[in-house]
Amino acid sequence: MNELIINSNEEGVRIALLKDKDLVECHVENGDVNYAVGDLYLGTVQKVVPGLNAAFVDVGYEKDAFLHYLDLGPQFRSLTKYTKGVLGKKLNNYSLKDFQLEPEIEKLGKVSQVLNKNQKVLVQVAKEPISSKGPRISCELSIAGRFIVLVPFSNSVNVSRKIADNEERKRLKRLVTSIKPENFGVIIRTVATGKSVQELDKDLKGCVQKWLDAGKNLRAGTPPVKILGEENRISTVLRDLLNESFDSIVLDDETAYEETKAYIQEIAPEKEKIVKFHSSKTKLFEAKGVERQIKTLFGQSVSLPKGGYLIIEHTEALHVVDVNSGNKSSQEKDQEDTALNTNLIAVKEMARQLRLRDMGGIIVIDCIDMKKSENRKRVYEAMRDELKKDKAKSVVLPLSKFGLLQITRQRVRPELNITTKEVCPSCNGSGKISASIAIANVIEDNIEHVLMKQNEKGVSVSVHPYLHAYFTKGLFSKRFGWFMKYKKWVNLLQDSSLGLVEFHIHNSLGEEIEIL
Repeated sequence: MNELIINSNEEGVRIALLKDKDLVECHVENGDVNYAVGDLYLGTVQKVVPGLNAAFVDVGYEKDAFLHYLDLGPQFRSLTKYTKGVLGKKLNNYSLKDFQLEPEIEKLGKVSQVLNKNQKVLVQVAKEPISSKGPRISCELSIAGRFIVLVPFSNSVNVSRKIADNEERKRLKRLVTSIKPENFGVIIRTVATGKSVQELDKDLKGCVQKWLDAGKNLRAGTPPVKILGEENRISTVLRDLLNESFDSIVLDDETAYEETKAYIQEIAPEKEKIVKFHSSKTKLFEAKGVERQIKTLFGQSVSLPKGGYLIIEHTEALHVVDVNSGNKSSQEKDQEDTALNTNLIAVKEMARQLRLRDMGGIIVIDCIDMKKSENRKRVYEAMRDELKKDKAKSVVLPLSKFGLLQITRQRVRPELNITTKEVCPSCNGSGKISASIAIANVIEDNIEHVLMKQNEKGVSVSVHPYLHAYFTKGLFSKRFGWFMKYKKWVNLLQDSSLGLVEFHIHNSLGEEIEIL
């Protein structure tokens, strides 16, 4: 069962992908979505560096973007001609119909032959700003749709390698070739399998319209400026992940719910019924168990089934993972079996962690030593099979003689780093808090004040799960005692995102009650 859980708040949007209730992907979008992968910018070349065979381009970010010669693309001259024509008001037909393509640039040429300082270039973000580095950009432009990717200044039609059926590949290529516009190439995505010409044509026209919009924005633009922005993260995730296996999409914001429903109606009308609105007072991530999984999966130590655990460390250059068997060493008949089984469980969890945290670059996993070569091969093949499920490109090497599993994974966005350690709101990190029973008394005093002095009804109190259990356990619980005393029922809500001594009281309208 695949579920997409989308939580919206003042700080931004959190998107969680659950597979059989297990968290496999998590995306966080904070208001500022500039320099996202896929955005088109009009920039200005600031510096050409022959030693790197690259240039640095001002696209408006605090650090200049990096553009390597190999990322210019063979049709760079055609792109330059188009950019100059539109900016100079000489080219009015943004559709590229009757546009005369220029000769391709040399595959192993020099950047100084095609780029000059202060030259205006139309570029696309290939990697978002990461750490101290600016964005990495490319001049091989593409516009992604749900079933196809549109490539300006090309006439080729290519089919995803993941479509294995030869007849289906031929069918798709024939259909797209017959409907694609002049001077546009197309890459057919895996999800296009089995789609009709009407569906492909609708998607294609949508991508062409985006290109036309980009042309209009380019004409009026002064660098540095965004020419075409990617859709918001919700739409992007839906476009890239939505398929027949999805069973549910749940949102807790009415505006986002309506927008998502309209977007689904446009790209996949048959899926409209799976979009649901979460109206309960319990927070969406709490109700679906996502908050708990985030707290346990993003820490330095990650538990494995059957007793093992991973220790994950991050450096500027690479990620290092140590696999430990924990207390399970007595469950197998010998050390070799223990090592093999723990390593197989570890690589499965590590593949999930790569997707979940969006870890990229070099990853080194220190597996438990195994003497038999066939066991080392099994662990390597298990990791390779798990990584096939990942959208990001990766390369995995067989275990070295030191038991190290080395992986490189495509990195296009900063790694998702969620702080799981909490500073105590009572002691502010000093390590000392008042007795936990005291907070229970504080909550009870506040409830009495709200119910009796302010005469509120339909009150809800959000508390840590431990406090929730303290107030609700047993037939004659603390909460039942409040009901008998005040003749009003208090709705207690669990919220594991709260600290042990934090709580929030809300009225019947869901508004927080501030108590001085």
